[in-house]
Amino acid sequence: MHRKISNLTPAQPSLSRGSVPLNTRGQTTLQLIVPLVILLFILVAIAMVMPSLSPTKTLALAGGVVIFVVSFVSTDIALYILIFSMLLSPEFVVGTTAGAALGRGVTLRVDDFVLVIIGFSWVAKMAINKELGFFLRTPLNKPIGYYITICLISTLFGAIFGRVDLKTGFFFVLKYFEYMIVYFMVANHLQSKKQLQYFLWAILLACAIVSIIGMTQIPGGGRVSAPFEGEVGEPNTFGGYLVFMMAIITGLLVSSPFLYQRVAYGLLLILCAIPLFYTQSRSSYLAAIPAFLSFIWIFERKYWIIPALLLLALSLPFIAPRPTKDRISYTFTQGRDRRDVVSIAGIKLDTSTSERLRSWKDASKDWIKHPIIGFGVTGYRFVDAQYVRVITETGFLGAIVFFILMATIFREALQAKRLAADPLHKGLAGGFLAGFVGLLFHAIGANTFIIVRIMEPFWFTAAMVVMIPEIEKNEDQLPGMSTTSASTATGLLS
Repeated sequence: MHRKISNLTPAQPSLSRGSVPLNTRGQTTLQLIVPLVILLFILVAIAMVMPSLSPTKTLALAGGVVIFVVSFVSTDIALYILIFSMLLSPEFVVGTTAGAALGRGVTLRVDDFVLVIIGFSWVAKMAINKELGFFLRTPLNKPIGYYITICLISTLFGAIFGRVDLKTGFFFVLKYFEYMIVYFMVANHLQSKKQLQYFLWAILLACAIVSIIGMTQIPGGGRVSAPFEGEVGEPNTFGGYLVFMMAIITGLLVSSPFLYQRVAYGLLLILCAIPLFYTQSRSSYLAAIPAFLSFIWIFERKYWIIPALLLLALSLPFIAPRPTKDRISYTFTQGRDRRDVVSIAGIKLDTSTSERLRSWKDASKDWIKHPIIGFGVTGYRFVDAQYVRVITETGFLGAIVFFILMATIFREALQAKRLAADPLHKGLAGGFLAGFVGLLFHAIGANTFIIVRIMEPFWFTAAMVVMIPEIEKNEDQLPGMSTTSASTATGLLS
């Protein structure tokens, strides 16, 4: 298993005060010149395009420059900006696209541009400081690389044989890779418990904000969705995100040794649960069941979890709001007197679920036409199910690599939880693991692992979890803590 390699170099000969090696002088000069050159090019480009821009575009350009400069100076601040833009940035449709897998135009969000700007600033920092690396070696690198490669190959073949519009397929694969860039950026930058703690607090704060915004939608009726989603919201997306975040919060609650923290996590859990009920997302309700049941084996020594879950299950019929109950019963009552619906074990399902099941059946038949590498990304018509979409778009090879990636994430999260000595790390890893289980079930009825509002927080948190063993190793090696004392502390906290 490849872990982060220390940047420490062998001891150098001592130098007298004031003496500077020639290579250090050259590197220092380069570090001063390159930013100035980059800034000069940016200013020249801005001066050339500003006369033709509207006031709104000018402000957007100025904001982009500010983000670039801030990201260049501080990667921490850049990642905080990214955390809050994940759920709090508006989206807009910029045009139509070709491809049977799409039902609307290309949708871009502000955080897409933020991520690109931060990425460029990171590349600029790499050009100056050779010790920085963009693709840190982690256990997920190879599965990620293999999956992106399969997506590119299947899409290229789909374009060659006329199944995929090359531009559309390319941008969708680029979108998949964008989520994983978040993982590499965080994994490469994260080095200390304090960083992890502050990032986690920012993620929880963003979750609290979007939950409150979601609650403000309840009096207006209809289904609750994430903020700034345009005219048509996506409650299923918001529900999946809330289930994932609630699992993380529950993991932190279970592991926290302090009463005031458990109270805070409990209140935040309730804050998230209220809009989850009103999303009326059946895929999210389904995902919540295995997510919270998985806490029984993830935290096997917490014996109070089982009675707590039983109490919650018994109380749900009484505390769940009317729209939630109606949405669940709708699944089994709406198609009762219809002939054009699907029946399972003699129970007629609603028209929406029936159409989804029929699309799965059709896809399972069409997949055989291109069984090895599939139709290509966006080469098959829209299917609202992650696993069916993966196998139709990327074939048998893509499905195998996808499940290897999922299994690797699961293994690394489980190992991080088992090895973690710090209660915060243990709670984060355990909560992430439970949330991941929930998302695997959420993906039965949604394209969960390509949805931006779920995947950006997911990959950000995945990087934090994967880096937990390395962070704890770095903390153990801090000056003043001997190996014996570190081992003793680890034993006491386990």
